Amino acid sequence: MQPLSHLESFVRSAEALSFSAAARQLGLTPAAVSKNVARLEAALGVRLFQRSTRKLTLTEGGERLFREIGGALGTLADAVAGLAQDGGAPAGILKVSMGLAFGRAYVLPHLAEFLARYPAVQPDWHFDNRQVDLIGEGFDAGIGGGIELTQGLVARELARIHIVATAAPSFLAGKRQPRHPADLAGLDGIVRRSSPTGRVRSWTLRNRAGEEGAVETRPRLVFSDPEAMRDAAVMGLGVALLPMAFALPALESGALVRLLPGWYADNGPISLHYPSKKLLPAKTRVFVDFLVERLREQDFARRMLGN
Repeated sequence: MQPLSHLESFVRSAEALSFSAAARQLGLTPAAVSKNVARLEAALGVRLFQRSTRKLTLTEGGERLFREIGGALGTLADAVAGLAQDGGAPAGILKVSMGLAFGRAYVLPHLAEFLARYPAVQPDWHFDNRQVDLIGEGFDAGIGGGIELTQGLVARELARIHIVATAAPSFLAGKRQPRHPADLAGLDGIVRRSSPTGRVRSWTLRNRAGEEGAVETRPRLVFSDPEAMRDAAVMGLGVALLPMAFALPALESGALVRLLPGWYADNGPISLHYPSKKLLPAKTRVFVDFLVERLREQDFARRMLGN
């Protein structure tokens, strides 16, 4: 029987394809993780990883071993961790990744209640718009859209986010109200440049009747951040097509007006992602259930729709 430390070092390295990422999760040095894996390879007489200066890949034997023991080892580790908690109550550091604006607007307001209910949990929340490697970087959960559902992760959809056309009342003063996306042509637009591609985003809106129409405003401002787009729209600087998650507070306050009611573009789901373990740590399980419950009470999924 191989030492548990050797097996755990192998499994964490196989999940992240990185000794450094495995080391962060296990509280070891990368050299210690690498040595544990080397000792396991020596004991088994099988090379488990192909190593290079740039990446780590599983061999055929490594893939087979990972399939056979990965889930079982995770369940064992979670069971031991669960018994080590304060009487089985949720406890420990809860490391969660979430977008800057979304986290501040829709997650942070519930923090006081969450802490009152689970005082032994210590949130370690990363407000960052980059896509993180949840398993490789040791996160318990992540909230966002467009996250690739890699091996070892599950997703719980919170809502589908629609893109809607907005503008400030001051910008619309004296202008004819548009009835079709084509009517936005010629109006000053606050458009978004995609950070990954560097291209300006274009949108085609649709309605319940199945009609479609491309939006072709006159680009007046080009931003890479939807929160900045919203703020510029509130200043009356043009028409902005915004995700409902960013537009909703301004629409509800009257700072922005919805153009073309019933017309929208589907920007995909925003989901809560977490490791697919049979025995999820109590701190993660209660956070997932708590946030889903609070957003459901606020009718979050319906409010994110623009149809």
